[in-house]
Amino acid sequence: MHLLLTSDTHLPKRARQLPADLMDRIAHADVVFHAGDWLDSATLDLLEARSARLIGVYGNNDGPELRARLPEVARVELGGLRFGVVHETGPAQGRERRCADRFPDLDVLVFGHSHIPWDTTAPGGLRLLNPGSPTDRRRQPFCTYMTADVSDGQLTDVRLHRL
Repeated sequence: MHLLLTSDTHLPKRARQLPADLMDRIAHADVVFHAGDWLDSATLDLLEARSARLIGVYGNNDGPELRARLPEVARVELGGLRFGVVHETGPAQGRERRCADRFPDLDVLVFGHSHIPWDTTAPGGLRLLNPGSPTDRRRQPFCTYMTADVSDGQLTDVRLHRL
């Protein structure tokens, strides 16, 4: 099962549209995760139409319309792994312990907010993944997103893609 992870698209404030490379990969993913800060419903509509399966949450910059359509936290089991998606996880310092305490029932947590790619494993085995942003690199050298595969109950081939 092929996954695509993205977050913090901030359309149309940070870009007019999503990058072509990202859109192409969305069309080929089995599951697309979006960890919030969409800003407009048109982006949600687009990803729902283009994705085989979309799992998303709202972020701190998303208004009432998006909050009515999306949860704050999403949970799903895929290929024997328990995934969660949330926008904010707080400061980088202590993140692994804090998330392991808050989400003891998960194997993988996809999050956003910082626009800073992140890939670590908390004590106890919770994998924390932040794909960065495909439209707003903030203090990073590149805009980014991630892909990964799920096979035989394992998360494999986690890759950060630069745009």
